[in-house]
Amino acid sequence: MTHNFGKAVSLLIVTAVIHAGCSSRRGGEYPITPIPFNAVTITDSFWRPRIETNRVVTIPYEFRMCEETGRIDNLRKAAGLMDGPYLGRRFNDSDVFKAMEAASYSLIQHPDAGLEVLMDSLVTLIGQAREEDGYLYSARTVDPDNPAPGAGSERWIHLQGSHELYNVGHMYEAAVAYYQATGKRAFLDIALKNADLIDSVFGPGKRMDTPGHQEIEIGLGKLFRVTGEKRYLDLAKFFLDQRGREHDSAPYPDSSVYAIYNGRPYKQDHLPVLEQSEAVGHAVRAVYMYSGMADIAALAGDPSYVKAIDRLWEDVVRGKLYITGGIGARHTSEAFGDAYELPNREAYTETCASVGNVLWNHRMFLMKGESEYIDVLERTLYNGLISGVSFSGDRFFYQNPLESTGGYARSAWFDCACCPPNIARFLPSLSGYMYGQRDTEIFVNLFIGSTASLKVDGVPVTLTQETDYPWQGWIHLTIDPERPLKSTVALRVPGWARNEPVPGDLYRYETSIEDAPLLTVNGKETAAESGDGYLRITRVWQAGDRIELVLPMPVRRVRSHPDVVPNRGRAALQRGPLVFCLEEADNGPDVLSAVLPPDAVLRGVFRPDLLQGVMTIEAGALTAVPYYAWANRGAGSMTVWIKEK
Repeated sequence: MTHNFGKAVSLLIVTAVIHAGCSSRRGGEYPITPIPFNAVTITDSFWRPRIETNRVVTIPYEFRMCEETGRIDNLRKAAGLMDGPYLGRRFNDSDVFKAMEAASYSLIQHPDAGLEVLMDSLVTLIGQAREEDGYLYSARTVDPDNPAPGAGSERWIHLQGSHELYNVGHMYEAAVAYYQATGKRAFLDIALKNADLIDSVFGPGKRMDTPGHQEIEIGLGKLFRVTGEKRYLDLAKFFLDQRGREHDSAPYPDSSVYAIYNGRPYKQDHLPVLEQSEAVGHAVRAVYMYSGMADIAALAGDPSYVKAIDRLWEDVVRGKLYITGGIGARHTSEAFGDAYELPNREAYTETCASVGNVLWNHRMFLMKGESEYIDVLERTLYNGLISGVSFSGDRFFYQNPLESTGGYARSAWFDCACCPPNIARFLPSLSGYMYGQRDTEIFVNLFIGSTASLKVDGVPVTLTQETDYPWQGWIHLTIDPERPLKSTVALRVPGWARNEPVPGDLYRYETSIEDAPLLTVNGKETAAESGDGYLRITRVWQAGDRIELVLPMPVRRVRSHPDVVPNRGRAALQRGPLVFCLEEADNGPDVLSAVLPPDAVLRGVFRPDLLQGVMTIEAGALTAVPYYAWANRGAGSMTVWIKEK
């Protein structure tokens, strides 16, 4: 199959259009284009150390654990380079691919010859492990007669639970990222040959089926953006449209063992996607599917998908979203519960689900241009997502509960190890979520110290952002166009600064902020157009023009909807984007019995000596710390929702 790249697509063009949530300008696009992460350098004191720890600790650790646990050996066995049975879960290939995606993003920001050599060796191994026609699934290649991995003796026969297409979806994402990082085609060619095989097997008039675990839809969207081959986007839409319909593949062979995987609501397969209006089932599968649906809505310009994804977003945000931005209430199935079913101690809130929630909400913003999607993204990012990794970078949460009686700590690894590499691949791409552009309008969405390069109406522009966010609410933005430029800068005013924790009435602040955000340009107060959660300034910008935005950042009590039964008579604490918790290390072992009287005075106090430097909330004898930081000092008790009586 010949792929039309036009005249040797340059690396510059490729890097400008590929990353989580990004779109291409050929064949289809999101209305808003993100400023790509490779065009943004993070200088921020909050995020830069985390990204550096991810680079020097987490990514090497991921590869080491993939070696020690036999994940890479499975590929060697599939390649015929060593003997032995397949080891571990049927989706273990995907952990290797996610680690490779993380390494690729890191290479863009920090070239590393040794890491590139490792990547090239793995690409060679993957090329050897695939079968002659491009099929890649080491569980089946190594051990097709062993039912434990769930592969089956024939391809695709257990597609509802085999993860055959889930695995290669992650491979596509990694291949695109490595091409983006290096310009090398070998990995991308492996991905394209596999996608061409799948395209020859599935579709109208061919095999009518869909994978049990969504992910390939996202990967196919990225292949479409690289190649301009619309059939990849069409294939992603086919897999989505097949949900809720009859399939050619059989259920899992042993219903007593795999009963949960055969439940159609569990994998969002109970209704056609355009008829779904409630978020149900496995939360990670759901948000991966919703991200793929957003791609179809925007890149394929399908209004029916826009309506469906809007309904699902409303259902999640108005009744199924934790205050930390986490999703997935039920342990038994890692799944959404009913509306207002948000237990605290039993909360599942998987780290992967938080990553997926960010991917989905970023796409919603790129499609709609409304700040409420970034509000949900930011809440998830600063709370339920980064809680998933320790300060040391080598210990991880799979679940992120909002209450603990003690004994719960981050783990070195998991048998089902999807979360560690998901964190590892997300952090080095964070800069791609900060800014957006629509024609001559520049969106400033996340407040992170950085320098960004972009072009507006053909004019090169440098943006320099300085801030002490999330500890303080001041943001300084310097605009340096190469020549005078008329454009609009849209500064997001976060929901927490507009007295709206999240859209709807799931959460509310006890008191309102009376002070409005203060906005100046070159030291003078400036009127700005307000709408969609943004302050917009339109003018002819000169080199060195400076915008200053000050967001009031008091400590807030948050209460939840009365139908969230576990939170009745309780309050949570929030300051800026951060949710706080009481932890045993600061308050003794009885934090679950602690009382925060309604008249308690709440003070924000910065502690440079604590937890790598954090803002604490002092409330009488109680001390609250940011939720993301809990369990870095031992496995003590903790609570987010504090009794008021």
